[in-house]
Amino acid sequence: MAFGRLERTTGPQPMSDINMTPLIDVMLVLLVIFMITAPLMSSSLKLDLPKTDAAKPSDTPVFISVAIDPQGGLHFGEEALDVAELTHRVEDAARKNPQTEVQLRADQSVPYGRVAELIGIVQKAGLTRIGFVAEAAPTKP
Repeated sequence: MAFGRLERTTGPQPMSDINMTPLIDVMLVLLVIFMITAPLMSSSLKLDLPKTDAAKPSDTPVFISVAIDPQGGLHFGEEALDVAELTHRVEDAARKNPQTEVQLRADQSVPYGRVAELIGIVQKAGLTRIGFVAEAAPTKP
């Protein structure tokens, strides 16, 4: 009986190349994680600093207070002034320290145009840090 030759087919050869795509993906994810967490780790330094009665913060913010009353009158601190005198006082404050903060108080019945004029006076004098002061709303029991 002649059966002939049985041919065996060889199975697939093992792949000898490394698929780089998953490795690159993992590397990029790790890079992003380290980029996000690195700044957080540098600012988490905990120090137990010595305590003394003489230590006071030296960089207290310098500010001036300007206000507009319900009749539209201008005030520098508690003193009522006209526009020319207020402009002169604000310019003096700007010359002394250009980083001076202006705390602006205005009655809620004052028109917005009048508030905008006061902001213009302050900015023309050279002060750009303006804060609007408001009262806290009453809390309900």
